[in-house]
Amino acid sequence: MSFDGLLSQNGAVSCAFCHTPGLGFADPKHVSIGVGGKRGGRQAPTVYNTAFNPVQFWDGRAGSLEEQVIGPIVNPVEMAETHENVVNKLSHIKDYVDQFQFVFGAGINMHGIAEAIAAYERTIISTNSTFDHYVLGDNTAMNEEAQRSMALFKGKARCILCRNDSNFTDNQFHNLGVPQVGPMKEDLGRYYVTRGPEDKGAFKTPTLRSIVDTAPYMHDGAFNTLEKVVDFWDQGGGKNSNLSPLMKPLGLTAQEKTDLITFLKALKGEDIHFEFPALPELIQRYSPRLAAGNSVD
Repeated sequence: MSFDGLLSQNGAVSCAFCHTPGLGFADPKHVSIGVGGKRGGRQAPTVYNTAFNPVQFWDGRAGSLEEQVIGPIVNPVEMAETHENVVNKLSHIKDYVDQFQFVFGAGINMHGIAEAIAAYERTIISTNSTFDHYVLGDNTAMNEEAQRSMALFKGKARCILCRNDSNFTDNQFHNLGVPQVGPMKEDLGRYYVTRGPEDKGAFKTPTLRSIVDTAPYMHDGAFNTLEKVVDFWDQGGGKNSNLSPLMKPLGLTAQEKTDLITFLKALKGEDIHFEFPALPELIQRYSPRLAAGNSVD
């Protein structure tokens, strides 16, 4: 279902449209594009390890993966559909009807749709990285440069301040002074959720797991490469009146910057074997009729 465009108004935008399996389950565009070519204000984050996030989206407005799933469907610049229309369209697909009856013991409903897609998202895990093998006792898994960079990560580079759990995030929100690019003139991030002045311009700390696969970086895709991200960190972030006190100039040498990226590469998990699923029979052929609410039975 995550790959089915019927979740959208025009039948073309699926979850996978912005969370591409071959590109780190993320979006290679700076900001994501929805129905009718509308541009969102933020870059679609990776689905990797979202199962471990207590809140979802860059601003943390969703408290679960299930809640996150239903949001884009009705967002006018994403899928631009209604929940009622989605349920109606899928209810005309026999394969979906049969699967819902088998799994949930009920007809198609929005709660079941959210549970089904969230269940799939929870299987998208970045694991068994070089770093994992090293900390589990294989001293040969990381070379000398990677080990040196791990010490840098914990020390001079100060990365550990916000990347301090097994998923390499603190699950908190920080204003880093990231330059605003894309269609939005200003994005206040977490402030839109809490209305707390301290949260203006703050965004969730994303996982570093498999980060080499998920460019561009930051909430608005401001940086195309990890090198540019490291340079940004080294200068102490950007200028902002609400800049996090954790942001400090680092004074990294060119070699230390290279070392730091070496460690980030060591966090790449094993590749997830993926085959594009066969969508239920007749969907593409009858999408226009389904959108109009006509049965294909």
